Amino acid sequence: MKKLLFSLIAAAALLGGAAQAQQVQPLERIAAVVDEDVILQSELDRAVANILAQYGDRGDQLPPREILERQVLERLILVRLQTDRAAATGVRVGDAEVDAAVANIAQQNNFTTEQLRQQLENDGMSFADFRSSLREELMIQRLRQRFAQSSISVSDAEVDAALEAQAGGGTQYQLAHILVALPDGATPEQISTAQQKIDGIKGLLDRGEMEFSAAAVRYSDSPNALEGGDLGWRSLDEIPAAFAGQIRNLQPGQVIGPIRGPSGFQLLQLVSTRESAATGTVTEYQARHILIRTDAQTGDEAARARAETLRARAAGGADFAELASEHSEDASSRERGGDLGWFTAEQFGPEFGGRVAALEDGAISEPFKTQAGWHVVQRIGSRQASASGNENRRAQVREAIGQRKLEDEWDRFLRQMRGEAFVDIRTGASAPDADAGG
Repeated sequence: MKKLLFSLIAAAALLGGAAQAQQVQPLERIAAVVDEDVILQSELDRAVANILAQYGDRGDQLPPREILERQVLERLILVRLQTDRAAATGVRVGDAEVDAAVANIAQQNNFTTEQLRQQLENDGMSFADFRSSLREELMIQRLRQRFAQSSISVSDAEVDAALEAQAGGGTQYQLAHILVALPDGATPEQISTAQQKIDGIKGLLDRGEMEFSAAAVRYSDSPNALEGGDLGWRSLDEIPAAFAGQIRNLQPGQVIGPIRGPSGFQLLQLVSTRESAATGTVTEYQARHILIRTDAQTGDEAARARAETLRARAAGGADFAELASEHSEDASSRERGGDLGWFTAEQFGPEFGGRVAALEDGAISEPFKTQAGWHVVQRIGSRQASASGNENRRAQVREAIGQRKLEDEWDRFLRQMRGEAFVDIRTGASAPDADAGG
């Protein structure tokens, strides 16, 4: 089984609770009340069982059962808060989008949809639950995208400074972290307790009594604790300024911290380094598109139907540029006949870029949906361009800075949402953490 499918199945165990909660038997035990919603003990048990199955014979790396339950329950609470917030702000994910997501996952794992269904059942998950989890995951993605659009901006001065600081460095860093979280407005007692805990964890690492990933699983308050605190590969642009200057001088395996940040106290480990290609080429595409937005006046199905009609007219010989000028609701490209100019596959997001990359030059896509609405795209051409070209490099740096800012702000947003929510934990999962000191 591909890693992608494993991760999605794991996510499904955490994301698939809302729909099931509404089918509850009245006497079923409640693990937590989250505002006006509930998380059932059966949901928590399924999620914990999935984590245990993922670790298999590496179960000794996991914390004791009561701590694992607390970690997983916190994830479930955050997921529920995010999906509820998404629904309250008008985020809707239709069946067609879920169908497309299922088909994409099956294709990436070299499965047919029926083979994917069978694999899920072999892994103990119903296809209906998997679809439900994907719907919720898409809702959270949409909420995060809206948050980024409204809250994150990157100035030209920031891009200039980042380009100057790079000075030709093409190094990427694989990082992991451990977080001991602090609430907003933490009291001196809370800060002291957190300081003692992070110092205790650092002592375990310094004495070689525990691997960093195992300590992250057991003690970190970060949502990625159960992945060993893995932060993936990052360039210096994507590393918070508090750490970036020190990362350059580390050797793989070394740890820095504790450092006090907006979320609490952190330890950061450099896992590995690699050199990214500073030169070479990237594929750029030229395309035009027609956008039909969904809003209070135009529902999802109506927008899709309009897109299908326009696609049929274009495939039947109508001039695509004229159709775009008359019908597209993308004000920035409509006057150019929908022309988007030259762009890389990542520039307009993976959903859009993937569709363009899959087309032949001159071909017209079937209607597909992104957060902006329903699209029909005609690919005009493709070319190889220098990966180190100034315009493309600036776009990459701007995106990297934006992602770094988004991580910081999104984490702050989640902590605020969690702090403001009414959460009543009714299971032993709320037991206090074990002492990390030694």
